Amino acid sequence: MAIYVVAILASLFVIQFAARQIGLMNGRAGRIFVTLCMASTALAVYLMLVQRLERRLVSELAPQGAVRELLAGVALGLLLISGVMLALWIGGYVQVAWRGQVGAALLAGGALALGSATWEELLMRGVVFRILTDRLGWRVALAISALLFGGLHAFNPGATMAGCLAIAVEAGILLGAAFMYTRRLWLPIGLHLGWNFAEGSLYGAAVSGGTLPSLFVSRFTGPVLLTGGRFGPEASLAAVLVCGTAGVVLLRRALGRR
Repeated sequence: MAIYVVAILASLFVIQFAARQIGLMNGRAGRIFVTLCMASTALAVYLMLVQRLERRLVSELAPQGAVRELLAGVALGLLLISGVMLALWIGGYVQVAWRGQVGAALLAGGALALGSATWEELLMRGVVFRILTDRLGWRVALAISALLFGGLHAFNPGATMAGCLAIAVEAGILLGAAFMYTRRLWLPIGLHLGWNFAEGSLYGAAVSGGTLPSLFVSRFTGPVLLTGGRFGPEASLAAVLVCGTAGVVLLRRALGRR
């Protein structure tokens, strides 16, 4: 597991460092290109290490059914963040207005969400959760991977301890359950992609403290506990309740298939 983590993170660091040196990170097109390069490199490193270290077929990335599972994950991610935003709107904590950056939102938002979802899921579910499950069982693996996933967001703009714990509970459990349900990475990648795209490029909310071109713009008012504050609605109590519930349901269904 250490070899996987070091190799993937090192490859991502090298690409990002080189991109900064030649100025690729200064423009939107350059950031999109770099993000997609990071995702494809992480994928290549993962495939190579599985074949060399584990000497097996990479069943978790088998192409059969990949499109179906990706699209199902994207749809579920869109549905969940829409549920969170609806709950906040009903409570009077958010106002949503049309912004209209259609091309930029679809292209830049989609590409950036796909890139980050791919390498994060390869690392957290493909490596950490999968290997720990084989060694320690799914309960310990789910707890550790969820806490690590929340901890990865600790250095993002606007991050708080509560926000990181919210990510661990709602996303760590949900994405781990998605992997358990199929034993493949396509569903969690799609879910991660759909969530980030909907949150940032559809509704115009902050995504783990960052912003993207968007179709709408959301303005939040009220306590940080209820809105997520600068970090984004994924750190809100509404997200914990909506996505935590979805994670428990998906986990139960995954256990029913074992």
